[in-house]
Amino acid sequence: MRRPHLSRAVLATAVAASLAATLTATSAAAHGPGGPGHARGHDRTSRAEAARVDRVPAPDPGWFDCTSLFGAGTECGTVELPLDYDQPRRGTTEVAMLRVRATDPAQRIGTLFVNPGGPGGSGVEMAAVASAFLSPELLARFDVVGIDPRGTNYSANVRCFRDVGEQGAALAGMDVRFPQGDAQTAAFVGSARALGEACSTTGAPLSASMSTAQVARDMDVVRRALGDDRLTFLGFSYGSYLGQVYVNMFPDRVRAVAIDGVLDPVAWAGTRRTADVPVTERLASGQAAWRAAQEILDRCAQAGPALCRTAGLGDPRTVWADVEAGMRAGGVELTDPATGESLGTFDWDDTVGAVLSLLYAPSGYDAVDTVVWALWWLLQPEKPENAQQRAEALAALFGFERTLQDAAAERDAARAARADAFGLGFPYGNGLEAFSAVLCTDSLNPRRPEDWVAASARQDAVAPGFGPSWTWSSPQCASRAWTARDDDAWTGRFDARTSAPVLVVGNLWDPATAYEGAVAAAAVLPRSRLLSSDSWGHTAYGTSQCATGAIDRYLVAVELPAEGTRCVGDVQPFVPVPEQRSAQAPRALPPVVPPVPGAPPRVP
Repeated sequence: MRRPHLSRAVLATAVAASLAATLTATSAAAHGPGGPGHARGHDRTSRAEAARVDRVPAPDPGWFDCTSLFGAGTECGTVELPLDYDQPRRGTTEVAMLRVRATDPAQRIGTLFVNPGGPGGSGVEMAAVASAFLSPELLARFDVVGIDPRGTNYSANVRCFRDVGEQGAALAGMDVRFPQGDAQTAAFVGSARALGEACSTTGAPLSASMSTAQVARDMDVVRRALGDDRLTFLGFSYGSYLGQVYVNMFPDRVRAVAIDGVLDPVAWAGTRRTADVPVTERLASGQAAWRAAQEILDRCAQAGPALCRTAGLGDPRTVWADVEAGMRAGGVELTDPATGESLGTFDWDDTVGAVLSLLYAPSGYDAVDTVVWALWWLLQPEKPENAQQRAEALAALFGFERTLQDAAAERDAARAARADAFGLGFPYGNGLEAFSAVLCTDSLNPRRPEDWVAASARQDAVAPGFGPSWTWSSPQCASRAWTARDDDAWTGRFDARTSAPVLVVGNLWDPATAYEGAVAAAAVLPRSRLLSSDSWGHTAYGTSQCATGAIDRYLVAVELPAEGTRCVGDVQPFVPVPEQRSAQAPRALPPVVPPVPGAPPRVP
């Protein structure tokens, strides 16, 4: 569902109506001190890049209280920024942001910019819940600011179709996570082509001005407007690529940049040598997800049936192979045993999607066990002696799917209520278009959407199900379909020497951003430090006290963990949590958005 752009006038009206609050304009008076770790032998921003951003007058966000919409202590604002930094007088786009003030102004360091990923995730919404997932020290020492990247969320939206009717008809073939069979594949390819062509025409010029480089330029202008000499940034998932692009474009403007759930920057952008491989194959996310799922099955075997029910059915990998074969052959019907309500057929696409979504949470292994166990029983021939197991399995799987549907409906209802507060009409959901406008302008890709068929087959051979699921998220980027070009998109370098070291955090079992991406990013960036974490879920912050503490210390003091540091996640599959740890009140996990459309954000 579309979240309308955060027009200052419209949002101010909504706030006034719901809260009768007086708009307040404040200015950030902080400067980013050099601090520890700053080196003299760093690279400098190129003259051309400096000229692009420095000639833009520092915009005034016009901060105003938006507590009634985003929670206590939130301030909202918007700025007009050049659509094209090469021609700043030829149009602007409105960019929305949200700020949560430092709780200890006397000890305030400056501004901490946050980005949840996507591309297309809402920095506004992430900053709004900062108090739930950031440490008290970060909240005390920094104003936390989230920017909605241009074209997304509460910023002025990119729209590739004239209305929702045209959009729905064009994208009907993409209503599955990945296609199965010739008919679905043809429909998916056709819709992907229609999406690329629509965004390159109706969606222009904004769709051609949404590359990560443009977002980095926007962030640099806002940094200057808020009074920070250098950038302090915490980026998750796709936000790691935004951080990498920023530090390479503006290497002398870095105070502290921590990136968690890291994408290989060269794989994301592509090279001439790899341009015939889809970006979503190059990233190897499917292989990372498959590897995590297989590791859970292995740990299930080690734990035994007392802690993992699937182990009671035999070797868990063999059980999974049986489930895969049965689900590829047709799936199972989901019917509520109590009411007869049907949710339709649960097939291989749904199975992969369910397991993949569960892998985003550190504690998702229990639900993976339940899904695999239930599907195995539902695929067995119906017999009197297994009636009880099949009934229990059906109830478990139906409840799981119903929970997902209810959660999605709740999210949609909340967004609809917020849209009503803005006084806007029928919503236009632009999530897939926003995701694509960033990904497709950033990356090199094969020429035709049909080329994804072979790519999917390659990935299905090495990461069954999970490989195609990730690969099929980008055929709209085929160069003959997506013809909108951002001439100022960043294609490299990625090896700049920065004014301060960059902290690169990789999670060994991340199902979205492969650990190898963090290794590659740290290897190419000279003044970086790799922090590894044997953690589960997507990204490491909040999943490991060791990793979380290291990130917090770095952001506050620019203090790096020791070289070779390897943390361990607080939650491990099928290992009971120690009582003393479970008695603690943990912070929520960051609302991280994975780099694929349609996947739900991770929740605590």
